[in-house]
Amino acid sequence: MLHDRVLVALDTEVGERTSSAGIVIPATAAMGRRLSWAKVVALGANVRTVEVDDRVLFDPEDKAEVEVRGETYILLRERDLHAVASERISDGQTGLYL
Repeated sequence: MLHDRVLVALDTEVGERTSSAGIVIPATAAMGRRLSWAKVVALGANVRTVEVDDRVLFDPEDKAEVEVRGETYILLRERDLHAVASERISDGQTGLYL
């Protein structure tokens, strides 16, 4: 990986979702613009804010797909990430940082 590039694998949570009210939303339902979660697989040398195995939030419309050894990954720039879900949190923090 070069410069500020981040290679991610999409979360495989595709399917029916349930709203907070308990309503089942089918996988085929059309949604507005929606951000996606992915797991960081590899990093370029200049990436500073994320680590391998972090979950990141990004816009799926701004992606470049690449296939490596039969697996499909998404190549992003670090600046295209909207949030990071971190297990490395201190007391009083939410676990997301933007």
